[in-house]
Order: sequence, then C-alpha cells, then structure tokens
Amino acid sequence: MTAAETIRGLFELTRPINAIAAGVLTFIGAYVAGGIATYPYESLAAVGATVLATGAGNAINDYFDRDIDRINRPERAIPRGAVSPRGALVFSLVLFVGAVVLALALPLLAVAIAVVNLIALVAYTEFFKGLPGVGNVVVAYLGGSTFLFGAAAVGNVEAAVVLFLLAALSTVTREIVKDVEDVEGDREEGLNTLPIAIGERRALLVGTALLVVAILATPLPYVLEYFGVAYLVVVVPAVGLMLYAAVESFDDPTAGQEHLKYGMFLAALAFVVGRIAVDVTVLPA
Repeated sequence: MTAAETIRGLFELTRPINAIAAGVLTFIGAYVAGGIATYPYESLAAVGATVLATGAGNAINDYFDRDIDRINRPERAIPRGAVSPRGALVFSLVLFVGAVVLALALPLLAVAIAVVNLIALVAYTEFFKGLPGVGNVVVAYLGGSTFLFGAAAVGNVEAAVVLFLLAALSTVTREIVKDVEDVEGDREEGLNTLPIAIGERRALLVGTALLVVAILATPLPYVLEYFGVAYLVVVVPAVGLMLYAAVESFDDPTAGQEHLKYGMFLAALAFVVGRIAVDVTVLPA
C-alpha cells in the first residue's frame, strides 16, 4: 500500500462525517447554553475534543471489529489492507490523546463528561455492543452527551439538560427500532439484540415508553423561562412527528426510524431557535 492509500484509510477510520456531526452537536450545546460569545475558546476546544474523540472511537471500534469486518465489510480500511490493525490502534490512541489535551482546558464538569465518554467509546465494542439494550443505551448516551458536553464547556449545563434527555432517550428509541428492522440479519449473525431477547413488540413498547418520558420533559425550557414561545412553535411539531414515528414503527420500522430521525433534528432546531429568540430579545436597541 502507498502512503496516500494509508492516509486515506486512516481518514476513513474516523468516519469523518459522523465525527464532524458530533462536533456540530457539541457546538449547538454550547450555543443553547448561551456561551459561544462569552467562551469562544472553550467552545472551540469542546468541539475539537468531540471530533477527535469520535474519530478515535470509530477507529478503535474498527480495530476490535476487524475479524467480523473481513467477512461483512471487506471494503473497510483494515480488511482491505490500507491500515494495519496495529496502525489503527496507534492512530486511535493519538486521537484520544488529542481529545484529552483539548478537554483538559475546560471546566471540571466538562472534563468529567469527557472522561466518561472516552471510557464508553473504548469499551463499547468489546463489552457493551453485544448486550441486549445496553449497547443502545451507550450509543444514545454518547449522542446526547455531546449537547451536555458543549454546555458544560461554557459553564451552563442546566440549559442543555432537557436537550440531552430528549436526544438520548429518542436515540434509544431509534436504535431499538433499527434493531427491529435488522432482526433477521442480526439473528443469522448470532447477535442478541433487545428485540431478539424480549420480542419485537415488547422492544418497541420499551422504546415508545422512553420516548414519552423524553417528550414529557420538553416543556421545561419554556416553563423555566429559558426560552419563549418561539421554542414551543418548533418543538411541538417535532414532538408530534416523533410520536407518530414511534407508532408507525410497529407496522413499518424502516419508515418509523427515518421519521424519528427527522423529528430529532427538528427538536434540536427548536432549542437553537429558542436561543436565537433570546439573543435577539436582549440585543440593544
């Protein structure tokens, strides 16, 4: 393999689109908490740490999954020989170190969140992925915690707690629906996902119940006067779409998880709109 092919393989290991998307979510968390203007360097450090940690987690997951990927995903960097297993491991460690260095510039709570997330990223494939429901919860926590991490980086985590809960619990629901969608293939591969362990309908009921808990918390930013009516205008249709998607999943898991994803994006947008409305209101005349 040439140096260019190795560099390309290392880049692929990070899943750059996913890593950048995680960084954007961290930025949203910092913005929703109202800290971008006051703490610009901390915000950038948090975004950078998230991108590096996500890339490192993806790389180390490919390291642990290398034997399975030789069968199921031979086009990936390690199976096709672009990157050696040792090279992938060293690369992931370098990215983790970079993430830690950036995180250490942040407040103590943000550092604590970063440490928990790094441990979860490393342990996910080896310990959690094969446990029914546990892998779903870990993935959901990691996704939702990006908002929390961004808010903690600017010292106002309270403003993003509901966003974290909504993102994490709705992600658990979507992960369960995706497992229902993939149940036949997972059964053939010997995986023990939640729908396989307790049945598809029961798994969907668990996912729906968790989503309802998240939705019940959505009025809190308005009730606590973090955001005004603009937030409600966007979050209400988001909640409606997510509820519809959960019900739809019982008949059509593929469509349900897609619509749930759109509802999650719309809910995140509601928090951004709410923050924008606050910022516009406090601008000097």
